[in-house]
Amino acid sequence: MAVLWAAIFSFASTGLGAQMQSALYSAQQPDQAAASPVETTRVTVHGVVRNSVSGEPLARALVQIEGNANTGTLTDGEGHFEIPGVPAGPQTFRVVKPGFHDRPYATEDTSLQAEGPAHSVLVAADMPELAFALTPECAIHGHIELSTGDPAEEMTVMLLKRVLRFGRAVWAMEASTRTNGDGAYRFGDLPDGVYAVEAQPALESEPAVSVVAAGSAGKVTRSGFASVFYPDSHDLAGASRIQLSAGSQAEANFSLALEPFYPVTASGVTPGGRPAAGQMPPGSAAIVMDASGHALPYFPQYDSTTHSMQVSLPDGTYFLLIHTFTHPEVSGDGLNLSSGGGRRSGELAGAVEFTVAGHAVTGLRIPLGAPQAATVHLRLVHSPDSTAPPVNSTNASDLANLTLDPAEGVPQAGGDTVWSMENGADAITFTAQPGSYWLSAYLPRKGLCAGAFSGGGLNLAREPLVLSLGTSPPPMELTLRDDCGTLALTLPAALAAFLPGEEPFYTVYVVPDFDTVVDIPPMTMHPSSGATLNVDGLTPGSYHVYAFDSPVHLEYRNPAALAALGNPGQQVTVTAETTSGLVLEALEH
Repeated sequence: MAVLWAAIFSFASTGLGAQMQSALYSAQQPDQAAASPVETTRVTVHGVVRNSVSGEPLARALVQIEGNANTGTLTDGEGHFEIPGVPAGPQTFRVVKPGFHDRPYATEDTSLQAEGPAHSVLVAADMPELAFALTPECAIHGHIELSTGDPAEEMTVMLLKRVLRFGRAVWAMEASTRTNGDGAYRFGDLPDGVYAVEAQPALESEPAVSVVAAGSAGKVTRSGFASVFYPDSHDLAGASRIQLSAGSQAEANFSLALEPFYPVTASGVTPGGRPAAGQMPPGSAAIVMDASGHALPYFPQYDSTTHSMQVSLPDGTYFLLIHTFTHPEVSGDGLNLSSGGGRRSGELAGAVEFTVAGHAVTGLRIPLGAPQAATVHLRLVHSPDSTAPPVNSTNASDLANLTLDPAEGVPQAGGDTVWSMENGADAITFTAQPGSYWLSAYLPRKGLCAGAFSGGGLNLAREPLVLSLGTSPPPMELTLRDDCGTLALTLPAALAAFLPGEEPFYTVYVVPDFDTVVDIPPMTMHPSSGATLNVDGLTPGSYHVYAFDSPVHLEYRNPAALAALGNPGQQVTVTAETTSGLVLEALEH
């Protein structure tokens, strides 16, 4: 998934971001200072570790205490452990066993998936026995069979996972591996989720598709194996969704047929009609896409002899997109695309549709031009009742940062789909690869919240932005307000006490009942961090609050996913420039 921020910023520095991140990470680093005073006594801690699926005890699981009481032990054959001499007071426990994983984070940010949130335990002489549960990791394995009967050795297999980003389900590259000498592959250590598997293309007797010999375009036809999604689809729409949970193992076998791969050559044509000459600069890229505009795993290379892009492809209809990050001067000899010979003053892009049908495709000419820029104007709305002075800024990145995420299809493996992003005084301008995108905004300045985000008559919080090389994007406008409200979330009295033993923690989602492009990530509440959590920087309006007694991945921008919950949530109205309160009630498991 390609992500490009309009400016580098510290998410934890101000406003809602600081509150969100503090809440999100609270499960990792419990606020021990807020807990009961540390006693001078030492306690022997007892407990058991079990398989969360079968309930069976787990032997040789490592139970470790972090921090000043850094110590650990392995469970015995019955899953029991005993750690003597632990100082009374709040301690942080981690439980680890190969082939198993602890509870996950509520967010699917890849930087937070290594171990999961630690266990906060209030150690006391009268504490109950601890009970931890680990979930067996899932796996996908399979075998690739070739129609030639040869072993499918060193072929690349890609794993995609359906993940939640900004409350929406999207596909993300999860991992890649290569087949062994018998054509077998395996993906292990997988969390629960929905997956798809793709066998990458390969030329016969070669591990990957590569450029033909210099200057030989149209003279060489090779045989190979096309890209296939399990079980037998050339696009993700036809791929089988592999559902894994609770340590399940799935088998995904491929049967690939040998077919001809034909050379395709293309040259860029400058705005003046001259063919591109010289080498493509280091920032240049060429992408092969299917008829729907989704990137395919066939990677063109530049042939310096013929000054053309070359790629070998099986029969089918494709688009070839060329993009150069520089825009050198055009001389009498044509466009100089050498890395050191041109003056960088912009970028060029172009695409051509073509069909491979039993023969080479040569001499494609791709008109190159400046890609259509999209502009988002920021409109500041100052509330007449606000006590704060109107917001002024000379740089749009001080007010908003934009993120573009592909709305459908397979994310590109390597390279960004967003080509450039620039900030003016009151506008953000960007160019991106043709496609459909969801736009999200982060507002770094405290005291600002988001209003409507529209463009060309579209509600961009509900509909994706479609970009193409030949059509100008609609003018877009993001409204920013300075009359934000605050929501004070409070644990009920029965859940607010930090009692001896493992501390419970609760995952909370605050979901707007109105359309917005600003994300409110899941928050964590637990007694040791205080009974009340203030969520500031909220746009005035109606919200629903959903609380869970465990980490939950909630597709909160999908009404059907919310309707499927057993708990309908609690409705609350956030009023401009005031603090609204809500006591959490029913917790869903």
